[in-house]
Amino acid sequence: MQFCQSARILPKFRVNNVEINAFPDDCALAEAAAEQWVAEMGAAVQASTRYCVALSGGRIARRLFTALAGMAKARPQPLSSVHFFWGDERCVPPNDPESNFGMARELLLIPCKVADENIHRVRGEDEPDSAAASAESELSRIAPSAGAGQPVIDLIFLGMGEDGHVASLFPNESEDAIAASAVYRAVTASKPPPRRITLGYPAIVAAKQVWVLASGAGKADALRESLRPSGQTPLARVLGLRQVTRIFTDIRYC
Repeated sequence: MQFCQSARILPKFRVNNVEINAFPDDCALAEAAAEQWVAEMGAAVQASTRYCVALSGGRIARRLFTALAGMAKARPQPLSSVHFFWGDERCVPPNDPESNFGMARELLLIPCKVADENIHRVRGEDEPDSAAASAESELSRIAPSAGAGQPVIDLIFLGMGEDGHVASLFPNESEDAIAASAVYRAVTASKPPPRRITLGYPAIVAAKQVWVLASGAGKADALRESLRPSGQTPLARVLGLRQVTRIFTDIRYC
């Protein structure tokens, strides 16, 4: 990846409880998010505290991982305190091109020499409900618990689709599904591949930080709708339920 000369940031501002960081392009967006995450991880290492992050998939995640790996080579630091989880996974084997884990392994985990014991992938090749239960058990084993029983992830990365979906939480779910307390649950997506496993809304709301990387043409309407107080997209629901969420975006939605 050819890095930008600088992670140029346009004005940072707040819309209700959302901090918006605007960038001219996806390269600057990915570099800025990577830079800020490197600082977060460095603080965790210095404090010798366990740090749990949930990664996302998608095109902008690919740019983020490449930027992170480049920064890690330039400024190596131990990642022994960082435990890697996933916000969602496709129901495919880890070597499948559709695997979110597979992409992260190739672009981030292997280049950064992350120890196997710090990698907690969702087993997409297993029966979905069983894989969701195993992923929930593993996350709950590592992360501290919130008052409502949800594990507290230090940072969750989310992408955003053209319909405003985040992780594998898509529009038009039933209210029962939306309210489900399961940390991870099996879902049928409205885009291929349809069978997936995702963090639920309660787990995302319980996280210390959520960073949404919203990038790409065709998503302006979804971002605009998500930022409305009465927005109906999955991202809007996340924003409405959390006290603070950060959005990194190169989308001109105004």
